Amino acid sequence: MNDKTEQLILKNRLKIARAEKNMTQGELASAVGVSRQTISSIETGQFNPTAKLALILCIALDKKFEELFYFD
Repeated sequence: MNDKTEQLILKNRLKIARAEKNMTQGELASAVGVSRQTISSIETGQFNPTAKLALILCIALDKKFEELFYFD
């Protein structure tokens, strides 16, 4: 990897998308099969979801991948 790709940080709009669906962290966690703490950690950027979990989150929130996740 070059310096540019090493500096890329995966960000997300999970909290915004969840609010649009009027879902709590707990409700989203139950819908996708993870803990509320996992959702919180993803929203705050402390944890990056696996590709599988990211896609499940997209399905649960009715969003495309690029609507939920982006590089900064």
